Amino acid sequence: MTHQYELMVILSPEIDERQVGATLDKFLKVITTDGGTIENIDIWGRRRLAYEIQKKTEGIYAVVDFTATAETTQELDRQLNLSEQVMRTKVLRAEEAIAMIASEKQRADERAARKTAKAAKA
Repeated sequence: MTHQYELMVILSPEIDERQVGATLDKFLKVITTDGGTIENIDIWGRRRLAYEIQKKTEGIYAVVDFTATAETTQELDRQLNLSEQVMRTKVLRAEEAIAMIASEKQRADERAARKTAKAAKA
């Protein structure tokens, strides 16, 4: 059974930005060879990290939307974690990602409402 997933990957800043697509394609072949599909690859480019990872302060971010089986996704994650070019990965099912965004928005709305109520009291 296939599901929709979202992959966030942070690549080493030492990779040339023109080669990021080719680097990702090497890993994403796991999905296509097992019958999955890749819907979208969004390369955000070089960004500053919130904290150092492997003594680096920058990384190249990319987000990939794809459809695959759970086993294929586990194999993709395993191969990404073995690569020295990959600093961090996060694979989420699309339903989980949507739920996380909705809950974060609800928390932000609640904080704004408390702040407004506190300001009205003063």
